[in-house]
Amino acid sequence: MSLFFQYLILLGLGVVMGNNYKAPYRQPKYEPKYGPEIPACSKNTTKNWCLEDSEYPAYEVVYELDRHYEAVLALYKNVVADTANSVDTLSKLEQETYLCPSETSYVQPLRAVNTKGKWRVIINKVESYGIKYDQHARIEECEDDAAGKACPLVPTCYESKCLQKSIYHRFLVYDPTDYYFPFAIETFKLPASCACFVGAFKL
Repeated sequence: MSLFFQYLILLGLGVVMGNNYKAPYRQPKYEPKYGPEIPACSKNTTKNWCLEDSEYPAYEVVYELDRHYEAVLALYKNVVADTANSVDTLSKLEQETYLCPSETSYVQPLRAVNTKGKWRVIINKVESYGIKYDQHARIEECEDDAAGKACPLVPTCYESKCLQKSIYHRFLVYDPTDYYFPFAIETFKLPASCACFVGAFKL
């Protein structure tokens, strides 16, 4: 058999094998939708939380709430029924009196910085299967000219100082990087009161 005919036979076999060849199947990789580490709403505030957020992922949050209805509802009930707060800065309540000017408000943050320093999306002002998810926090902050200064109603013969105190508050949050269950309970440090620490008598 001539080399020319051998070449034609090999070429024909290659065409047949090529038509039957299938590339190995590869499972498509899920690419989660990551939000920015520092959200745009943080640029409009000096706080560690946002009360307004034009980029709040309401559609994605509601979709996942519907998808994980029972499990998320159990977490939400846990937050509402058993949110323990701890007081920071002073070790004993007997050391303080409330003699410092402050501003108090009840807020519903849409995003906030957790105790690990990460911005998180907080489940707020959304509804799933008739359940309204609302999470509030009481905020009390020392006025700008009060923190670190002497308590205005304490006689000057006593050492005194206005101190910002904090609590640790638990919120149900949405984590878009977790495809299987994008919800968790995380802890956030929030201002709780402006207390007056009274020290020793001085001449």
